[in-house]
Amino acid sequence: MINTLYNIRFELFFYSLICVLFGSLFFPLEIYADTISPVLFLLNFLSGMLFFIHRKKQVLIVVLIFIIALGIFLFNTIGNTEENSIRFLRLVLYFIFYCLVTLQIIGQVWNAETVNRSVIFGMMCGYISLGLLGFFTFFIIELATPGSFNGILIDLPISAKIEELLYFSYITIMTIGYGDISPATDMAQKATMLVGMIGQFYLVIVTAVVIEKYIRHTHKA
Repeated sequence: MINTLYNIRFELFFYSLICVLFGSLFFPLEIYADTISPVLFLLNFLSGMLFFIHRKKQVLIVVLIFIIALGIFLFNTIGNTEENSIRFLRLVLYFIFYCLVTLQIIGQVWNAETVNRSVIFGMMCGYISLGLLGFFTFFIIELATPGSFNGILIDLPISAKIEELLYFSYITIMTIGYGDISPATDMAQKATMLVGMIGQFYLVIVTAVVIEKYIRHTHKA
């Protein structure tokens, strides 16, 4: 069973990521942000843990992060509230988890001997995960220093800020830059530069490696 799931780990992680990104389209924003989104993230955690099955030391760290995140979710659900300190801790945990997962995805795609359907899903997972890392970075900055981003009202509800910063992260990593949201503080500006640069490095370097593997495998066939 575990080996079967491991073989489709990229696909499972990709579809759970899509649910996280676009789930708010199908539910009221407050309900989605407070209840549904944390559940989807936990499911994404579970699918992400498949990447660490053959790495005993790292899987212990990931399991610990999942247990803490689950505990925070249950605490917030029972208490029906979430302090800023608890929210900050949850964001840091998510950031650490997606850092570890993204590195695993890139490493496994990089080391793949042949390019197949699973590797293509892996490439997409890596890119989407980078966008989530950008989102967590921006959200942590906004929580620490409200007003770090122009175009986002300081007194905007947390659920709305989440959607706005998630959107900003992906238009940044895709270098679209509509200008409706922009970094206002030095920390936010540097973080925006870093996210944009990492997104371009990923597209140029990882995509080139995968294409080279595909061409080499095609010629051998």
